[in-house]
Amino acid sequence: MNRQVLLFISLLSFDVAIAQVSYSIPEEMSKGSLVGNIAQDLGLEIKRLISGKAKIYTRNSDEYIELRRERGVLLVKERIDREALCTETALCALHFQIILENPIEFYAVTVQITDINDNAPTFGKNEIIFKISESAVSGVKFDLERAEDLDVGTNGVQKYELKPSDNFVLNVLNNAGGLKNVEMVLQKPLDREKHEQISLVLTAVDGGEPQMSGTMMIVITVLDANDNAPVFTQQTYKATVTENTPKGTIVAAVTASDADQGSNSKITYSITNTLGNVIKMFEVNSETGQIFVVGKIDFEKSKHFEVNLRASDEGGLTGSCKLIIDVQDINDNEPEINIMSKSNVISEDVTLATVVTVINVEDLDSEENGDVKCYINENIPFNLKISSKHFYSLMTDGDLDRETSSEYNITVTCSDEGVPSLSSSVTLTLQISDVNDNAPVFEKSSYEAFIVENNTPGLSIFTVKAIDADWNQNARVSYILEDSSVNGVPVSSYVSVSADSGVIHAVRSFDYEQIKNVHFHVKAQDGGSPPLSSNVTVKIQIQDQNDNPPQVLYPVQTGGSVVAEMVPRSADVGYLVTKVVAVDVDSGQNAWLSYKLQKATDRALFEVGLQNGEIRTIRQVNDKDAVKQRLAVIVEDNGQPSRSATVIVNVAVADSFPEVLSEFTDLIHDKEYNDNLTFYLVLALAVVSFLFITCVVVIISVKIYRWRQSRILYHSNLPVIPYYPPRYSDTLGTGTLQHVYNYEVCRTTDSRKSDCKFGRAGSQNLLIDVQDINDNAPEINIMSKSSMISEDAPLHTVITMINIEDIDSGENGNVQCYITESIPFMLKSTNNFYSLVTDSDLDRERSSEYNITVTCSDEGVPSLSSSVTLTLQISDVNDNAPVFERSSYEAYILENNTPGLSIFTVKATDADWNQNARVSYLLEDSSVNGVPVSSYVSVSADSGVIHAVRSFDYEQIKDFQFHIKAQDGGSPPLSSSVTVKIQIQDQNDNPPQVLYPVQTGGSVVAEMVPRSADVGYLVTKVVAVDVDSGQNAWLSYKLQKATDRALFEVGLQNGEIRTIRQVNDKDAVKQRLAVIVEDNGQPSRSATVIVNVAVADSFPEVMSEFTDLIHDKEYNDNLTFYLVLALAVVSFLFITCVVVIISVKIYRWRQSRILYHSNLPVIPYYPPRYSDTLGTGTLQHVYNYEVCRTTDSRKSDCKFGRAGSQNVLIMDPSSTGTMQRIQSEKNILDEPDSPIEVRSS
Repeated sequence: MNRQVLLFISLLSFDVAIAQVSYSIPEEMSKGSLVGNIAQDLGLEIKRLISGKAKIYTRNSDEYIELRRERGVLLVKERIDREALCTETALCALHFQIILENPIEFYAVTVQITDINDNAPTFGKNEIIFKISESAVSGVKFDLERAEDLDVGTNGVQKYELKPSDNFVLNVLNNAGGLKNVEMVLQKPLDREKHEQISLVLTAVDGGEPQMSGTMMIVITVLDANDNAPVFTQQTYKATVTENTPKGTIVAAVTASDADQGSNSKITYSITNTLGNVIKMFEVNSETGQIFVVGKIDFEKSKHFEVNLRASDEGGLTGSCKLIIDVQDINDNEPEINIMSKSNVISEDVTLATVVTVINVEDLDSEENGDVKCYINENIPFNLKISSKHFYSLMTDGDLDRETSSEYNITVTCSDEGVPSLSSSVTLTLQISDVNDNAPVFEKSSYEAFIVENNTPGLSIFTVKAIDADWNQNARVSYILEDSSVNGVPVSSYVSVSADSGVIHAVRSFDYEQIKNVHFHVKAQDGGSPPLSSNVTVKIQIQDQNDNPPQVLYPVQTGGSVVAEMVPRSADVGYLVTKVVAVDVDSGQNAWLSYKLQKATDRALFEVGLQNGEIRTIRQVNDKDAVKQRLAVIVEDNGQPSRSATVIVNVAVADSFPEVLSEFTDLIHDKEYNDNLTFYLVLALAVVSFLFITCVVVIISVKIYRWRQSRILYHSNLPVIPYYPPRYSDTLGTGTLQHVYNYEVCRTTDSRKSDCKFGRAGSQNLLIDVQDINDNAPEINIMSKSSMISEDAPLHTVITMINIEDIDSGENGNVQCYITESIPFMLKSTNNFYSLVTDSDLDRERSSEYNITVTCSDEGVPSLSSSVTLTLQISDVNDNAPVFERSSYEAYILENNTPGLSIFTVKATDADWNQNARVSYLLEDSSVNGVPVSSYVSVSADSGVIHAVRSFDYEQIKDFQFHIKAQDGGSPPLSSSVTVKIQIQDQNDNPPQVLYPVQTGGSVVAEMVPRSADVGYLVTKVVAVDVDSGQNAWLSYKLQKATDRALFEVGLQNGEIRTIRQVNDKDAVKQRLAVIVEDNGQPSRSATVIVNVAVADSFPEVMSEFTDLIHDKEYNDNLTFYLVLALAVVSFLFITCVVVIISVKIYRWRQSRILYHSNLPVIPYYPPRYSDTLGTGTLQHVYNYEVCRTTDSRKSDCKFGRAGSQNVLIMDPSSTGTMQRIQSEKNILDEPDSPIEVRSS
């Protein structure tokens, strides 16, 4: 097969490459035959054809040529019949374009179809009849129908033969169109009496190989004399017709005349064209010779017609002429717009002049009617550029912005220049894909919010909102609290921000007196790659509450001691006794203080200034006024509700100090003072005890840790890597090699087997016939290979193209290839080429990689085979949503937890890979008791750890539910949700509350028991409740203390106080019972109630006993004494412990300074099996050293403890190189001359 390749390449300025390639092939080639190597001819690489998705574009639907881009060749797709393809032209060609994408390129390809001799000459009729007068003279010509051969050139009709040739000979004439006119010439007169009818055979022979022929029978009837044939007025007529001329329109008229008379002169006209479309388009009036239109004339199909006309008389004589009809074009075809390559989506960040669509415009009309111009009339950032004739490229002409316009409907209109002009248009819809080019923008430049102090932890303060103009994942905004500190404390311990909603929650309860405002930054970050973000400043103002009572600075309340202000009896009205000074740490009106006299021994003697707290006399002091005056001044702030403090001012109305002293010596301690002192002493004792115990535990922990570290470091079984000095070699080996090697090569008697080969001198010609044996395995060549394929690739996607070559011949070179594994792939073969294609659906989660072994075996004996293993990675598609490890979660948390405590972790896995498998956890919006769930819990987006935002109270909430969403990082993202239930577990955090008897403080309430009461008499019942639940609320009652324990008992479960013996006259009237109410929690909590019982028969008897009821001063004094003593002892132990620790630390530091700073050299360690190759001998295997302390031993690297045991280092004889430390019971300081021995075997 001969192929001619012509290559024309032109490169345009807007990045669309154009080239033209021509091939020439014969018709009737078998399917799959090679047309040409288009990749080589265009200078393209195979991978460019594959990555560019090269394809063939043709205007019509018939595709005779196919492109194998994995091989870079053009193949015959369907059998090509030149005669069917090109009916009227000698030159036949297929025209198509090859289109590539990314970037878009196209190349024009022309395939010339050459003719082969596959058609025999044929005549329009099998038989033709002539009636010839016998008077016809020699030389008369009879026009014969010429044979039609669909082949062209030498394969067409070359000659005619007429047999027998007794009376007639052939005359073949070549006309101007290259066709042959055949005439039969009478060379010998006819004799009707001899031959009334003559039969001749006309044979048309072509010039092809093999030669083919066709015949037609000529039947001649000999008539009597009609010796004049019709003659046309012109041998060639010309006419013009406009396309689409209506049927019946007369195109031209021909005229012929016959010199004969009578019936021999009557002429009949006919068209002799039997093949082609002439007889379908025109007919002739047999009588008038007018030629008229009978078919639809289309300039685009035929530009001219050649009509062969015949004039016949009644005598059988004929004449012929030719009518040439030119067809004039009219503008009857609209431009045809063909989309050759189109991008439906384009990124908004594409560069200028990026080609979006390539358009081919064809107008079947000619000249001006076929000249087409295209344009787009919208004011859009695109323009049309003509790349070559009939080809336009739609490309970007300005910057694209998806946020301004996400879609363009581009109308391309093409108009020709005919009159009237015809046009057509097509609308292209182009989506603009998003690029993450917009950072989130907050609705405000800064935020300011207010929150009242003493808020509940987890309270929602306010919401920040940011909007991202991008789309989808790029517009998904997450809110992040940026790291900063407030008064040295991380801001995250003050507030938190919901990653999804931007709701800012308070993590703790704020105190206005500690912090007035909080400044921090919230970052809004989108979900693009890389992400963009913006910050906003948030300021939270803490608003004051009236939560602090006034604090009295003067007079100082000294507890047990009595301080009195003296007022002389001569004091006049308005005398300034003293001034009450108080402050309130609140602010604003909450700190405005007012002073009022609440209680006084003589309210008519003193008054208090409302604003200044000054205590003054309001009348003249006289002798009747008591020396001892007690004033209760209440200091009240202006808050809502107001808070107050009370101060007791003792005033002595006297002129001398001894008078005052005599009045105040019996002043008893106030019960409140004793109670406060006891409380603070117990608190101080608990704190100091805790510090002391903590210190002891820390010391013990550190000691245990160091002991364990010493065990780890010194008793190790790990091998010690020996150090080999650079000048030592292995004395047990065969020796060391030199750095320079010199060899002499000598040939021996056995040198014929040496790898050092020598040829002989001389030459000889030898003719050898080589018979093939199967000695070459098939050679597998990978022509094109995809190392990675997406798991959603369609069936029969080509992965690899393999070319198989076996240089053996015959059966030895016939190769079959196969894959034996049960994998979703198969091999398809074409000649020596195999395509590895997908045979079923792929799933990366089931198998992310395939090692495909292709084995090729020939048919020789024995068979040889080769194989190649192809590794194919399956790339991931986001087709799996995250899956939680459980269908639902349930967790428990104790109440009174620390805010921020980790409760538990939810876990979801995604079967996808990389970004598609990156799971983020989001708290879905919901509410618990009308409060957003985000004020209760938060979830870590990365780890799924759920934290408590607030401290829970079992008495307020028992449990709550919410939903966690797990979302992957794919595009679009997939997600799943899970239900989480948090159960709050009760703690014993509430002591019992005594409802009865009511503790009234200063007043005395007593239960009366008559002296006639019998055993089991119900005195009263202690009623208490506990707001905790379960066993924490189970209460028990015990009698803690009683005046007479043998008289009363308390019911353990019901709290009933009953008598346990008969009451008698000896029992004291005043009985005091201390009942403790204790719950069953761990640890238990309790409350104590004092029950006063009066054993009497009448109320006056009771009153006489209880009027002098005072607290036992001795009891309080003893308790205070022992508390102070315990506090002093524990404090002394704690301080002693701290001093000892500091002293030991200083001592050890000084010892390290003495022992560690040595300037002595370190003696290197030489392994026992290596010797000094530069010396004269080897060291012994056993080394004995005596270690002596020198005057500089304090700087030695050999360290000795003062009181310790000897350390002996022993080399492990198993040659594992391990070192052990053996402690002996000897004190190394007791035997300073004791050697340290190092043994090796």
